[in-house]
Amino acid sequence: MDPVETKAAASGPAAPAAGQAGLLRDLATVAATIAGTAGLLWAFLVVTGTLHVLAILVAMAAGLWLLQRDPRWEAAIAASFDRLRAFAVVLGAAVALAYPFAFGQNTYHIHLLVICLLYSVLTIALNFQLGSANIPNFATGATYGIGAYSSALLALNFGWNFWATLPVAALAATVFGFVIGLPSMRTRDAYLALVTIACGVIIHQLLNNFEWTGGAQGLIGIPAPSLFGHSFAQPMQFFGLRLPSQANFYYLSLGLLLLAVIVARRLHHSRIGLAWNALRADEIAARSVGINVVWYKVLAFAVDAFLAAFAGVVYAFYVGYIAPDNFTFLVSVMLMTMVIVGGMDNVIGVIIGTFLLTLLPEKLRAFSDYRLLFYGVVVIAFLTIRPQGLFPQRLRRYGGGR
Repeated sequence: MDPVETKAAASGPAAPAAGQAGLLRDLATVAATIAGTAGLLWAFLVVTGTLHVLAILVAMAAGLWLLQRDPRWEAAIAASFDRLRAFAVVLGAAVALAYPFAFGQNTYHIHLLVICLLYSVLTIALNFQLGSANIPNFATGATYGIGAYSSALLALNFGWNFWATLPVAALAATVFGFVIGLPSMRTRDAYLALVTIACGVIIHQLLNNFEWTGGAQGLIGIPAPSLFGHSFAQPMQFFGLRLPSQANFYYLSLGLLLLAVIVARRLHHSRIGLAWNALRADEIAARSVGINVVWYKVLAFAVDAFLAAFAGVVYAFYVGYIAPDNFTFLVSVMLMTMVIVGGMDNVIGVIIGTFLLTLLPEKLRAFSDYRLLFYGVVVIAFLTIRPQGLFPQRLRRYGGGR
């Protein structure tokens, strides 16, 4: 037998075996990562003791420290998800759909999940500016409020239903995004941030002083949405299993987050996302190669406002009551903190950072007046361990690979 044929015959059975072992390793990695994340979130939601909360935070910090010390672990996990992307999406979707059943009739835990999902939409919206294009925007809370107030006013004064108010509120917020985007083009860095702060404060003061917005008292009695005759104020029934009414908004918010993730992914891999990254790297260089800097900056403001408005509409119809204090400057600061801690320009990192920092104040209630102090200590600790965020942006690949 020819030596080449002998070598091929010897290595032939080994190649499929190695491939199967690699596939099983990838399957185990993806499944363990998703199950571990879901389990950690469940534990963080249900624990009540201060020591238990601190133990979970220490365990998370230790895990992040290990990833920071040996980046090969993170690279291996990311590679497994890249190779089994379809499996990861299906498994993640199945876990997300079944997740409310893990809490039964506990309305508080499902309520926290709804707020986390809505804030994740807001941080993804802000990430287009802060993460992709390095545009500091402290007016996201204002566009969030414009979406909420636009839909609530249409529902209360003209009898519009939830689904009809969605596009109108999104359009109103997008117009506002263009309005604050255009004057911001003459400024950069800290001055640009100051312009957005001023716009956010103006919107808050207008909502607080106009009579037709309810003034400081806000708007009360916003009706719950309905779909195919099922009111979202009623509990859900699945094959004899019963979930509280908050589960309706959980699935609605989950669908909105899925839409935001799809939009973020499509934009990231488009010419728009590439142009935003060029602006972040070097605005002068981007202008010199023909990128319309003004247009792409304004577009970032508009996309941010569009998605933030959707979150505002869902929030208004979920709680049934909104007031100017729900959309203050502090909300924008909190959203920006979530993006930075999660990892700028990384959608998964932004979502994880949002869940962590949304739930953290609830879990630190035992510290009473010192809750914000410990909140700041935790944020500083995580950023000390991972200076670029919990899960920073991965190196962008061009050409065929994504």
